[in-house]
Amino acid sequence: MVMSNKSALGIIFPNIYDKLVPDLTSERLMASIPFGSRYRMIDFILSSMVNCGISNISILVRENYFSLLDHLGSGREWDLARKNGGLNIFPPFAQKSMSVYGGRIEAMAGILGFLKSQKEKYVVMSDANIAMNFDFRALIEAHIASGADITAAYKKEEIPEDTVTMREDSSKGTYYTFDMDGDRINGLHINSQKSGIQNFGMNIYVMERELLIDTINTAFISGGVYFERDILLPHLNDLKICGYEYTGYTSRILSLKGYFDENMKLLDDENLDALFSGHTIYTKIRDDNPTRYIGDAKASNVMVADGCVIEGEVENSILFRGVKIGKGAKVKNCILMQDTVVEDGVDIEYVITDKKVTITENKHLNGTDSFPVFIAKRQTV
Repeated sequence: MVMSNKSALGIIFPNIYDKLVPDLTSERLMASIPFGSRYRMIDFILSSMVNCGISNISILVRENYFSLLDHLGSGREWDLARKNGGLNIFPPFAQKSMSVYGGRIEAMAGILGFLKSQKEKYVVMSDANIAMNFDFRALIEAHIASGADITAAYKKEEIPEDTVTMREDSSKGTYYTFDMDGDRINGLHINSQKSGIQNFGMNIYVMERELLIDTINTAFISGGVYFERDILLPHLNDLKICGYEYTGYTSRILSLKGYFDENMKLLDDENLDALFSGHTIYTKIRDDNPTRYIGDAKASNVMVADGCVIEGEVENSILFRGVKIGKGAKVKNCILMQDTVVEDGVDIEYVITDKKVTITENKHLNGTDSFPVFIAKRQTV
């Protein structure tokens, strides 16, 4: 890890897009969704901040955050177990006259006292629904060089089909596209239906801490809830708001189908290298044995974490830690989360299992590429 970057404070919002994947977030939040055989979604943004020298990071949780607390612990795996700075997890902020926060403005209004007491000059903010290896140092340097008041990261790409859910029901989340005049953002569209390549916002921002405090305070008093709608959009003309184009690999989770597809893309070595090349992605350590392949076991094009025991056949699948595949079992095009047990003679295809699922002997389960079968946590089928 690089030396501490004392000029920047990190803030992560782990709950913002929970409603897009209700199957996976019934007992957890977006940030703690398992991804890529051994990681959680938050590992990517948290590791990216740490790798760029940001050592004072706050996570503003809202609900269903026990699994995140269990995963992060003291932050030791990310070198964030520190006396000064380190990892700070803020519980939901609510008053008698106000419900638990709905947007970033309400979330940060609850920690204004904390923000005022910090020493860093800049604040970087991010959600946790994108797996990527992001260079926050380059973002901060671009922000300083441009003289911007606020810099927003974006990626040039077509709007994913999964965003139709947000267009039909914005309570499940919103996405943003930007109109650009050079590096400056001069237009912001919420849940745009434009076709073709767009400047698709990544919900990653950097700005000076003092400006953030002032804008949050003003917006909150005026009834503001959402950072983009109630701060960026009204201030496009009087603040210099610039864009920072990110060209690296991203896995954006917007639906259960999207979750399945983005995991499966990692079975392509090119995508795997693009996501994990460069800085290390850290995660919670689980001491376990290497995966064992026993007897007539066969494995083809798979991503397998440690602690697995495979006696059957596995093809085009992702296995998390501690998965067990019984004799004669056939697993194809599946995502099996931690400690899933597939007993002897089982035949499954296009199935996603949550943690600690058991599929009993000789069962046959078949989903499709467009509609994978999901089995909830701790269920026995």
